[in-house]
Amino acid sequence: MIVKGRVWRFGDDIDTDQIYPGMYLPLTDKSEMARHAMEGTDRGSEFIEGVKAGDIIVAGKNFGCGSSREHAPVAIKGIGISVVIARSFARIFHRNCVNMGLPILLFDDPDRLADGDLIDVDVTTGVIENTTRGEKFTAQTLSTLELNIMKAGGLFAYLEEID
Repeated sequence: MIVKGRVWRFGDDIDTDQIYPGMYLPLTDKSEMARHAMEGTDRGSEFIEGVKAGDIIVAGKNFGCGSSREHAPVAIKGIGISVVIARSFARIFHRNCVNMGLPILLFDDPDRLADGDLIDVDVTTGVIENTTRGEKFTAQTLSTLELNIMKAGGLFAYLEEID
């Protein structure tokens, strides 16, 4: 599964309240939730106004820390992000992404990917090709089970497939 998109860079310790602010927790419509993705970050309005389907979030360490709200990956996926690449993810956020079918990759050196770079990402193999800079890297992929859940579109879809 290869995705192509433009990089949106974020720093370390981006918590779920920055990804999806708590004041929107009562919302249940996924398209409405998506309109608030990353709103609590210092780039919130720029991101919401400029993000396009297929774009890619690249972040530092501990992305998705904080509360366990599932709304965060739902909003990110809903706004059209194709994959999130980070140095590390908070454990429960990692799990929520898999369960929601939002691809994630661990990459030790996210600083090699600059804001606005165009990249191709093979979510299955972890190969990241920066077409803007002509560089290629390898990220750590999900486990086979996690990849299967993600490819199915999330945990519920996966469970229906194997039933």
